[in-house]
Amino acid sequence: MQRRTKMLAAAVLAVGAIGLTACSSGGGSGASALTAKGPITIWYSNNAQEVTWGKQMVASWNSSHPDEKVTGQEIPAGKTSEEVIGASITAGNSPCLIYNTAPSAVGQFEKMGGLVDLSKFSDGDKYIEARSGATADQYKSADGDYYQLPWKSNPVMIFYNKDLFAKAGLDPNAPKLSTYADFIATSKALVSSGAATAAIWPAPTSEFFQSTFDFYPLYAAESGGKQLVSADGKSTFADQAGYDVADFWRTMYADKLSGQEKYNGDSFADGKAAMSIVGPWAVSVYKDVNWGAVPVPTKDGMPASDIHTFSDAKNVGMYTACKNQGTAWDFLKYSTSSAQDSKLLDVTGQMPIRTNLATTYASYFSANPSYKLFGDQAARTVEVPSGSNTVAELQAFRDNWSNAVIFGKGDVKSSIDDSAKKIDQLAAQK
Repeated sequence: MQRRTKMLAAAVLAVGAIGLTACSSGGGSGASALTAKGPITIWYSNNAQEVTWGKQMVASWNSSHPDEKVTGQEIPAGKTSEEVIGASITAGNSPCLIYNTAPSAVGQFEKMGGLVDLSKFSDGDKYIEARSGATADQYKSADGDYYQLPWKSNPVMIFYNKDLFAKAGLDPNAPKLSTYADFIATSKALVSSGAATAAIWPAPTSEFFQSTFDFYPLYAAESGGKQLVSADGKSTFADQAGYDVADFWRTMYADKLSGQEKYNGDSFADGKAAMSIVGPWAVSVYKDVNWGAVPVPTKDGMPASDIHTFSDAKNVGMYTACKNQGTAWDFLKYSTSSAQDSKLLDVTGQMPIRTNLATTYASYFSANPSYKLFGDQAARTVEVPSGSNTVAELQAFRDNWSNAVIFGKGDVKSSIDDSAKKIDQLAAQK
């Protein structure tokens, strides 16, 4: 979700700077705080749809919990939301819960001592794992505990402009995009026909998060669902899957099928690019585009039911400044219940991170077929690595990727190998 994630870039980098002067004792809380009950404050996103969901959810809780009143607020204005969160940790005035916590920032927030270990609640692990299933494992910290509740995802797929495909003489209802060879051939037809300036135009800029919208979705698919860093702290991507994905994108840039210059605007909405890598947020944003959606490609093609992709998730963190953590935990479970997840899906179109999403909310997907593919894809998502050095790891990868893959400076395979060595070093640091 490039619009949303773009705002995160400076935020998480700023959080890293804040962390240098903050306490690094690690998240935690006393036993009394874990059970204490009383009023709490929460923050939710200032996205209009999420505000609508948040207000009804808080009102519903308060109507039956007069002694544990929840005050819901939009996250305070600031340069970015994650910078605001980091500053609140340093100041010791964070709210109890923040429904806008980026997985890439969790390790840093934990290192600052800002997050409550949710596994310390008697039913913490049980609740999280029952709701999210095996997907929850990606959100564990190095000690095996949860300092975030996996909440909602925006699994990314390929949006394509049917009108531009037709203009290029391509079948808009059965696009050949499943293999790398087909994707490249289709891209060449789109550009050579003049239907579009670029087949697909991921941002070629150097921010750490940009690789989650070009390399990472395709690597997740080609590797069968691997993260960039494994549970034992070793990089995974210096393998054939990683090399193949890098070679695919090098071809896209070398053959002028993807732009090496930043597009100032939305290339897909403006009809300059025929495709884009997006999440379900795009359904409402691109309502004026005659679009179709398919999973990201793999080298030789594979069934859609086997393809993984990047999750682009936002989660919920409980913060150690909270005095009434017992109420906060009860409210967190209430707000992520099946009923509230149904309302979240209905109001925002974002996918709750829970097992059997497509069948649990079958009536929603039947009534909203534009979201059906995303609902199915939500069962197979891959998150960024956990840990306090996530941003640095992603930045190291992006720097090498930009030079070798986007701009053709140096050997592609060597750049992947160099990134793996650097990330291994960073992952080993605590």
